[in-house]
Amino acid sequence: MVGTSFELLATDGTARRGRLSTAHGEINTPAFMPVGTAGTVKAMMPEDVAATGAEIILGNTYHLMLRPTAERVAKLGGLHRFMNWPKPILTDSGGYQVFSLSKRRTINEQGVIFQSHIDGAKIELAPERSIEIQNLLGSNITMVLDECTEWPISEEDARKSMELSMRWAERCKEAFTERPGYGLFGIVQGSMYPELRHESAARLNESGFDGYAVGGLAIGEPQDVMFDVLDYTVPTLPTERPHYLMGVGKPGDIVGAVQRGIDMFDCVIPTRSGRTGQAFVRGGSLNLRNAKHTEDDRPLDAACTCKVCTNYSRAYLHHLIKAGEMLAGMLLTLHNLHYYQTLMADMRNAIEGGTMSKFVATFDAEQDAGPIASETE
Repeated sequence: MVGTSFELLATDGTARRGRLSTAHGEINTPAFMPVGTAGTVKAMMPEDVAATGAEIILGNTYHLMLRPTAERVAKLGGLHRFMNWPKPILTDSGGYQVFSLSKRRTINEQGVIFQSHIDGAKIELAPERSIEIQNLLGSNITMVLDECTEWPISEEDARKSMELSMRWAERCKEAFTERPGYGLFGIVQGSMYPELRHESAARLNESGFDGYAVGGLAIGEPQDVMFDVLDYTVPTLPTERPHYLMGVGKPGDIVGAVQRGIDMFDCVIPTRSGRTGQAFVRGGSLNLRNAKHTEDDRPLDAACTCKVCTNYSRAYLHHLIKAGEMLAGMLLTLHNLHYYQTLMADMRNAIEGGTMSKFVATFDAEQDAGPIASETE
């Protein structure tokens, strides 16, 4: 096996059930990747992340290149060893973080020049350097460097940005060292314009990548706009390769994207929400800061099997939050990641069983009813 390999195991409509193989293990898809920005999934021990069902995590090129530096991570045995995560790792290219630092960066044909948010130092990130950093980290799935466009954006500006990203993708492919179990994913850009998305996908398909990501979404556009982009973009991607929707999202976003043929997701929502007192349950979410939980002895979700729901009450979690105890964020993050991984496992089972439509109908009905439906069971 040169690169990563992907096996499509079942389909139900356009929803897909597959298995992605890497040098550090297999990932069952649809899959959700917890975000480990700086070499850690915040508030979680690596073994606890794995216990939720996660088979792959995401590492952040931008943050790790600045601190502790990719060279230092490589010297210490690579990111897997450094953070004690033996399973697969996908690293983003740094493009999104550069996008979010719009006041600190400039973009040209060669790459990006930006100021470090840590010490203000001038940093240059070219496509070749992004690939080098990800190689030093030991990433199983490397992402090409791209320019993430703003939303909304004119078609003319979207075209210029997409074409730049395609040129960068070619340079990334040339810089990438092919080896068994390590893959390079291309990123489709083109904002909300079908012709641009189709052209971007065609150019990436011609070059050939181990997987294909849909980028430039989850940046403020409404859900229906995101789904429209997937409706006309995913059919242009090779069926024999994994499809990755970057930066998504909330449970409803993920379910809708799986229906449209997406295989992989990442997002900070479950971990960030856990650190700010929000728990995902059937039907929606609970705000544990709310005083109504002060004397509520029930678990977050009576149907959840995570060790938070089997051992702690809403009242206790509310108390931890009000007391400013760090255990609150740890427990809620664990529960949220368990919720997300259970959601992915349930969809894999539904696709295998040909019952995805039934699963979606039940999920939508619970969302319409709201989290109160979960509370009264």
